[in-house]
Amino acid sequence: MSEHYEYDKKITASILKDIEEHKVHIVFIESDGYNPGFGYSIGLVKEFNHPELIIIGLNPESTGAIINNAKDEIEKGTKFIEGINYPGFLVELPVQFLEVKKEHYPDYLGYAGWYNDNSIDFPSLQIVWTDREGIFPWESEFNENFKFKQPLLDRNTEFKFLEERNLGVFTTSDVLEGKPVKYVYHNEDGDWQFQSEQDPDLNKAKLVCLEELVKKDSTLNEIYYLNYGESAERESVGEKWKIFEK
Repeated sequence: MSEHYEYDKKITASILKDIEEHKVHIVFIESDGYNPGFGYSIGLVKEFNHPELIIIGLNPESTGAIINNAKDEIEKGTKFIEGINYPGFLVELPVQFLEVKKEHYPDYLGYAGWYNDNSIDFPSLQIVWTDREGIFPWESEFNENFKFKQPLLDRNTEFKFLEERNLGVFTTSDVLEGKPVKYVYHNEDGDWQFQSEQDPDLNKAKLVCLEELVKKDSTLNEIYYLNYGESAERESVGEKWKIFEK
């Protein structure tokens, strides 16, 4: 019996116990230094016929408190909907709810998918917080320092990277001429490399916008989360990536 199986068995037992006792279980994934931490509910769909909830970018204590407060309101009959400011979750600042696109479920809602019949066929809402001035991320005055602390899961399914679309990344003329990307590196200094060969010809080096490569090959979105110092390899487009940690 593998360690992974034992680990999953303990987690799933904890999920079932919490839902039986509290009607909700909250999963929290810590930040790794590049990807923001996030937390989400499990149980709201089956217990209350309400979408599951996810928050990105807050600490575990705030995340747990907000989801539990929302669960209490749901238990009283509240149905949270999009486009409305809800006070009372953060001191003096509102939150809003956004519908999460299904394309983001595998990246963020793994155990919720397991609990909801091993599928992505269930609704979920992202609880979105403002900056310190009460400005939401989709408003023009939003503090840019928080832009990638809270990815918005109702959009950007075609470009999942936590980077500006026009970020300059390194590749080669071979890739631009059609060779598949098989090696990806996220350097310690934040630079990205997308190569077709393990030892590329530096004379063919090119600097291009990240979005240009993702438009050419949408499967690059599968490794958007690579931490600083990590790399990924695959045999060909469509094959599973192997991740190498720093």
